Amino acid sequence: MIDIHSHILPGVDDGAQSIEDSIEMAKQAVNEGITKIIATPHHQNGKYVNKKQDIIDRVLELNSLFSNKKIPLEVLPGQETRIFGELLENLEKGEILTLNNLNYIFVELPSGHVPRYTEKLLFDVQLQGLTPVIVHPERNAEIMENPNKLLNLVKKGALTQVTAGSITGHFGKKIKKFSLDLIDANLTHFLASDAHNVSNRSFKIRESISEIEKEFGSQAVYYFQENAELLIKGQAVYNQEPSQIKRRKFLGFF
Repeated sequence: MIDIHSHILPGVDDGAQSIEDSIEMAKQAVNEGITKIIATPHHQNGKYVNKKQDIIDRVLELNSLFSNKKIPLEVLPGQETRIFGELLENLEKGEILTLNNLNYIFVELPSGHVPRYTEKLLFDVQLQGLTPVIVHPERNAEIMENPNKLLNLVKKGALTQVTAGSITGHFGKKIKKFSLDLIDANLTHFLASDAHNVSNRSFKIRESISEIEKEFGSQAVYYFQENAELLIKGQAVYNQEPSQIKRRKFLGFF
């Protein structure tokens, strides 16, 4: 199994704070059935700056450590870049890292809204031969309020990734329900842990897969697993026709 989103690199963001934390996360990942994991430290989110070459160097160090400790987990390089106006310029400067250094790129939106320039920027990213993957859209307040915002971006070529903990209810019932709605409407293409530690932000991959299989069947599980495989190879992923999510009452409220 492949986990395409994690904060397993030590001491670079709000994920693993030490080598010991990274080792504990690696052991937990292996117990979850994960064999490959993309390290995606935060970049340009107002707090952390993790540039391409720095990440690649740290990933090499972590792989060497895991190999020495006989932990059967391969770490691949990646980055979780908060959307910002100069993203393309920074890409040209060699500061932005794509997933496994290939042709998919994580884009994180602010938690409260979708910036007005998002559609144009994601289009421009695609003109560079890259496919943008919007991370955890199920936790974006504006998208939850107006899912058509996401539908428009997906129809114009963006992909999305939901978080395992959202599926399991870790972020609350409302986000769990919306995450399942996204799957049902073909508005998400990847499932990943976004793991930060082994306690309150752990992997929850097995649990989320059980939930998805219960709701949508084994074919949905295969869809997410296969797409992760295709992504790390830089190949075209499965992408079904998205549909509209209707606003529904939640616990008696709109």
